[in-house]
Amino acid sequence: MALARAWSVALAGVQGTVVEVEADLAPGLPGLTIIGLPDAALSESRDRVRAAVLNSAEPWPQRRITLGLSPATLPKHGSGFDLSMAVAVLSAAGGLPPQALEGVVFFGELGLDGRVRPIRGVLPAAMAAAAAGFVRVVVPRPNAAEASLVPDLSVWPVGSLRELLVALRSGRPPEPSIDDDPDAEVLAPTIGDRFDVELDLADVLGQPSGRRAVEVAAAGGHHALLLGDPGTGKTMLAARLPGLLPELDRAAALEVTAVHSIAGVLPGDCPLVTRPPFRDPHHTTSVAALVGGGSGIARPGLASLAHHGVLFLDEAPEFATGVLDALRQPLESGHVTIARSGGVARYPARFLLVLAANPCGCSTSSATTGSCTCSPLTRRRYLSRISGPLLDRVDLQVRMDPVSRTELLADSRHVERTATVAARVRIARSRAAERLAGSPWRTNSDVPGRELRDRWAPARTALVAAERALDAGRLSARGLDRVLRVAWTLADLADRPRPTADDVDEALYLRTGVAG
Repeated sequence: MALARAWSVALAGVQGTVVEVEADLAPGLPGLTIIGLPDAALSESRDRVRAAVLNSAEPWPQRRITLGLSPATLPKHGSGFDLSMAVAVLSAAGGLPPQALEGVVFFGELGLDGRVRPIRGVLPAAMAAAAAGFVRVVVPRPNAAEASLVPDLSVWPVGSLRELLVALRSGRPPEPSIDDDPDAEVLAPTIGDRFDVELDLADVLGQPSGRRAVEVAAAGGHHALLLGDPGTGKTMLAARLPGLLPELDRAAALEVTAVHSIAGVLPGDCPLVTRPPFRDPHHTTSVAALVGGGSGIARPGLASLAHHGVLFLDEAPEFATGVLDALRQPLESGHVTIARSGGVARYPARFLLVLAANPCGCSTSSATTGSCTCSPLTRRRYLSRISGPLLDRVDLQVRMDPVSRTELLADSRHVERTATVAARVRIARSRAAERLAGSPWRTNSDVPGRELRDRWAPARTALVAAERALDAGRLSARGLDRVLRVAWTLADLADRPRPTADDVDEALYLRTGVAG
């Protein structure tokens, strides 16, 4: 036959669309044309596919070949269509039975020698294929583990085009062959977390208010600002925060894994990300690196790689103002939408933001001890680099004072280990989830202010201090809502059915540094 069809998937962000790959062989001058909005990498597939077919001991049709990728209006990116184009051409030339391609989606880049190389984004692509009703996917062998995470989907891992052709002709799953790439098991280098989750909260001595703040942040999903002199434990607290968060459930783990797969940072030996991720970019990070960007379809940034985890910005005032303000939209919506000439990409970005800052740019010592010689105006200008609209979205704003030797020794007898606090956090989260059952929200930080005032309003007598702060201008209307969210988290940690005046007072203190 002169016409054959195969299928693959095009990704825009984490959303996949099944693409029909049609191969038409017609009389005329031999050549291969690809239509359907291919990018440069996809346009170069004509040479890779032809060389891979010939080096797999298969004849190349000496006819005019047209490869059409539908829907034609959808931009196509990357080299992951190589395998589908190769089998479509061979089927059109009569080298493969057409029924062998039915109900199968193909992913993979071809080497010139016919080896199948791993690609990014196999998990979201396989999920899109399953959602479209396909029952089998063919993937590069190094990507097989992540494709197998999709339920009710048969995965055929292949190492070479020759191996795939044998399997399609026999109808039996492929077996490893000598053509497999010996280096194929090595994926892109994993950008791991700088901090180990085994770091213990008990290591942070002399900062009970700081430890309380990260516990509350973990229990309710609240953003936090840690303000204090160098050496007071800000970075140590942020590093230990992921250890307080519960493991990701199946749905959240798949979301996080899909983003990591697209970014190319998913380890091959452990494809499912089950622990909340941690990202701590350098203060020279650009907007594109933080929220995503790039030519064509934008790649996910560090904010999306921290989805369902922690994004820690150390020395936050040193970040460019535009970089910090770029976080305002994902903090509110929980996702990042980036429009480029090649299309619009939408990535999830519901993370827990932790900012750390010194009270002054000189970073020598506390202004209260007299070591800092900067003027009050200089200190205000330094901290004002974190814009007011961004700070207004941060629930917890905690001042961490220098610690004396006496405080260190005294606190060592009362500090709790990470496992103890994490257990308390899990219980508090389960109480919140039970209360919010039937709603679209799972943590207290997600609940809109209107719902807090209507469905889950504290007693009026409990709000006296917060209303006084609102009248005095120390709280905005958004700030009042955030105080209520924190108060509910404090009530969940204390196993109280509703926030009391003490909970609201503590929530107000954690936000403003002033007791009610």
